[in-house]
Amino acid sequence: MRGGAWLRVAPAILMLAYGGNHFSVLLLLYRAREGYTSVQVDLLFALYIVGIIPGLLVVGPLSDRYGRKPLLVAGVLLGCLGSSVLAAGAGSVGVLGVGRLVSGISVAIAMVVGSSWVKELSTDVPGPVAARRASLSLTAGFGLGPLVSGLLAQVAPAPTVLPYLVHVVLTLAAGAALLGAEETRAPSGVPRTSLLADLGVPRDVRRRFLWVIVPGAPWVFGCAGLAFAITPALVAEQIGASAVLYATLLAVVALGCGAAIQPFAVRIGAATGGRQLLVGMGLVLVGLLLVALESVVRLPALGVAIAAVLGLAYGLSLVSGLTEVQRMARPDDLAGITAVYYSVTYVGFTFPVVLAALTPFAPEPVLLLALAVLAAGCLGVMAARIRIS
Repeated sequence: MRGGAWLRVAPAILMLAYGGNHFSVLLLLYRAREGYTSVQVDLLFALYIVGIIPGLLVVGPLSDRYGRKPLLVAGVLLGCLGSSVLAAGAGSVGVLGVGRLVSGISVAIAMVVGSSWVKELSTDVPGPVAARRASLSLTAGFGLGPLVSGLLAQVAPAPTVLPYLVHVVLTLAAGAALLGAEETRAPSGVPRTSLLADLGVPRDVRRRFLWVIVPGAPWVFGCAGLAFAITPALVAEQIGASAVLYATLLAVVALGCGAAIQPFAVRIGAATGGRQLLVGMGLVLVGLLLVALESVVRLPALGVAIAAVLGLAYGLSLVSGLTEVQRMARPDDLAGITAVYYSVTYVGFTFPVVLAALTPFAPEPVLLLALAVLAAGCLGVMAARIRIS
């Protein structure tokens, strides 16, 4: 396998991640133009989890059986379909919801099948570097989508249509590059086990997965949700007409910091005795406390600092968790265990809608402090398990 073979797969991962996240910076636009409530837009933000988690759990075992390329090509087509539906549905919560569901399935394919395929094509580098290639492709897409779509929504015509059409064109171009990629997982013929059995975490690593990976995983995308959905809304009145541009800035800062820290994950692990996951959770806790402070002071400049801290937490937690999971996996269950890991990470995208639903019952600072206490508990569980491992 040539050392650059993974570069044919990376653009498809990037563009599907782009399609999953560029919706986030348009949330305030939908509130202003269409009159949607905060609960509705936060629900739309989280709704593609309904597509992504089942997608994650199905596509991993399927690609282990039938190959990486057919599944990722299907993901490209679904990504284009999802953005097309979103472009047509600005005036309908129901149509937007369908578009988000379809986009979720496409992102699931990118994350599980794409990450596994990049690892298998990266025989020229150690495992942590292979994991970083996959996570950086995802992070670049998650950052590029909000940047391009946010700018288009702010300065170009048809702000609820044009961003999605641009994504469709770019995704089709990435799909064309994908067609020449080398398949690494030949179809295995008649399956020996059920899909559910293929999805399981190997028994010999199950305890570490449950007590080290699971407590930290939801905070990976919990950080993103807090940076993209909660923080801009806290200062919306202070920002006024520049709300979309401000949300775009926070998304770019968060994901830029997330990408910047990933190449240093190995060094952080070496400096901390393999405890880079704990460093990531520590950053999550700091970010949550800052969001709680922001809910009181409402300073746009603090929002930028919050995005940076949560971005660092996201990037370090994602690449460290993915490296750990890939180290646990056998060749026959690589995509399956990766799917389980990503499914747990996406629980964090429900944080904004849960907070929005609970706001009538408790003040925002109290809810955010409660979330910080929960994060501190998860950090304690992870630290205790790592210490005795």
